[in-house]
Amino acid sequence: MSAPVTSPLEAFEALATSAGRRDPYPGYEAIRAHGNLVRLKPGRLVAVGHAECARALREPKLLVQDGDSYDITFPSWRTHSSLRAFTSSMLYSNPPAHHRLRGLVNGAFTPPKVAQLRSVIEDMVDRLVDHVADAGAGGSPVDLIAEFAARLPIAVISTMLGFPERDQVWFRDIASTVAESTDGFTDPAALARADAAMDELSAYFADLLDQRRRAPADDLVTMLAQVHDAGDGRLSHDELMGNLMVLLTAGFETTSFLIGHGVLLALDDQRHAHRLRTEPDFAAGYVEEILRFEPPVHITSRWAATDVDLVGTPVPAGTKLVLVLAAGNRDPRRYVEPDTFDPDRRNSQPLSFGAGGHFCLGAPLARLEARIALPTLLRRFPRLAIGGPIQYRHRLVVRGLDALPITIG
Repeated sequence: MSAPVTSPLEAFEALATSAGRRDPYPGYEAIRAHGNLVRLKPGRLVAVGHAECARALREPKLLVQDGDSYDITFPSWRTHSSLRAFTSSMLYSNPPAHHRLRGLVNGAFTPPKVAQLRSVIEDMVDRLVDHVADAGAGGSPVDLIAEFAARLPIAVISTMLGFPERDQVWFRDIASTVAESTDGFTDPAALARADAAMDELSAYFADLLDQRRRAPADDLVTMLAQVHDAGDGRLSHDELMGNLMVLLTAGFETTSFLIGHGVLLALDDQRHAHRLRTEPDFAAGYVEEILRFEPPVHITSRWAATDVDLVGTPVPAGTKLVLVLAAGNRDPRRYVEPDTFDPDRRNSQPLSFGAGGHFCLGAPLARLEARIALPTLLRRFPRLAIGGPIQYRHRLVVRGLDALPITIG
């Protein structure tokens, strides 16, 4: 007797289980067995195809979740400080507010501006590699995520924002806890932790803003404080706090996961490690394939403001779409052998940084950090090896390594 066919809704709900979070890819394929854009239940669609996700990300009639949509799906959202912060940020806003908020900081993240940070990033990587060498002396295992992969992007975004170096290690845990609220509202305990962390972070931001008002510096905190204090409507208090929080969390966690997966994949296949050490041009394609094969952001969402046609499928107004970007990145219609990690893959267009108006502001910065960090680390430690059990963050929306013990040999 053949096994029962899993419905799209059953397959999707299984992603929230412990097994589904550990390895979501079989669940994505169980959904794809029903199509690339399928109905979960009335008013809810899920997209797992590359073309469907790419089109949805660029469709102006499909909006991100914002305060108005949360009023319908989760009316009590305003009682949660973490949700208020996210919803006040550019990440959870639609035009015209999104254009206004993004425009305030966009200039700091353009590719030419990011390229000017290369020497700063190289110096930070060198210092962190020395830190790993000290921590791993004598064969002691080192958690590469905590001691390297997370510290680098925190150091970079902290420099840009103007956060003191002494606070950077603290940022990892508190910002990661705030980000738990992005996984939805099904875990009250996680949401309570996120709220408490956001309250602590807000107090920190308020103190730092006061310092910058008294002693301005050449950083984003000073600039945003000045825009807010101008009182011309460009940046409210809630928007100021929300965007500082998003710049911090989005500025480090996804890049940390990108670097962590890059190291793990290189250790799984020493041919990749050798090429990263010896071929200067190899890192660019390697990083793009990490983004396709193991993206930090797995899922995002949109909702239809009006009726829209999405790659031939009518989407009525009010419909919520769940876009499984990680599944789109492994769409067999788009990629040959999609479950094979191939850094020499050509014409790869991973969905990992989104597309359209909400394309990730920090994409050039994340790519540059990974392209510098991975070859430097592997050249410095040619006998780098796994030093204990790896651990994944227990998340669904943003997925990555929470711990990667290594030995440096």
